[in-house]
Amino acid sequence: MRQKVEVDRPQLEGRIAVRDDRMLGFASFGTPTGRPIFWLHGTPGARRQIPVEARLLAEKHDLRIIGIDRPGIGSSTAHVYENVLDFAADLEIVADTLGIETFHVIGLSGGGPYTLAAAAAMPDRVLGVEVIGGVAPTVGPDAASGGLVALAAPFAPLIALGRVPLGLALTGTIRVVRPFAGSVLDLYRVVQPAGDKRLLGRPEFRAMFVDDLLNGSRKQVTAPMSDLLLFTRDWGFRLADVRTPVRWWHGDGDHIVPLRHGQHCVERLPDAKLFTMEGESHLGGLGLAEEILGGLLQEG
Repeated sequence: MRQKVEVDRPQLEGRIAVRDDRMLGFASFGTPTGRPIFWLHGTPGARRQIPVEARLLAEKHDLRIIGIDRPGIGSSTAHVYENVLDFAADLEIVADTLGIETFHVIGLSGGGPYTLAAAAAMPDRVLGVEVIGGVAPTVGPDAASGGLVALAAPFAPLIALGRVPLGLALTGTIRVVRPFAGSVLDLYRVVQPAGDKRLLGRPEFRAMFVDDLLNGSRKQVTAPMSDLLLFTRDWGFRLADVRTPVRWWHGDGDHIVPLRHGQHCVERLPDAKLFTMEGESHLGGLGLAEEILGGLLQEG
């Protein structure tokens, strides 16, 4: 019998007004006055895609981890940025509204480009960056070849045309399968490489992903299409523009974003270090919360 795990609600959850009369949803874990970390979810994902272990470490070590819904997921207004860099202006407003001056940023997979954008746009405010299996550029001088996202680049015009109907179709599909979300995740796990299969087999991770899916998909699910569209465009900045220290975590068995993409980006970032996770797939870094938060824990 599968062990049932309950996932606690965020310490604080709500929406913040940003540009053009839009809203961004957020969820805060840990201590309200702790050292702040913005956690940018993967594609797909939403504001609660934060490992239970990271939440517990935040409570223990006086950290405040804040998950952000990107436009088109959860309680955020649907919107397509001009480029990845444009997101940073909204994140700055969120930080200002929450009374946060300086902070760290963590990004998983599709959250990686937005994490780097925040560092490029706010070098005086972003103290450090952690990227977990992050997506690499697909066009421009920093482009990396291969990988699932790079395959989409030639189809960018079609993605732009189909973004809304595809998002509506995905929203409808998720509403149909909502009662069976756990079973759907179990089926997904079956076809994953060994590393992700192990992680998704852990009850606390299964519970976290199901909770995030159910809460993030209540209203809309167009964010994944918007992410894919922006990843096929120029990001609006160069990797060389990111002067903030970056620690990049990447599984050597990543089947979605190849390890060579992480190596490619780290070679071009001015102050970056690659941590290769042996035997891990795309989600492996989510199981290393203590290591990934290690820099902040040492500061404490």
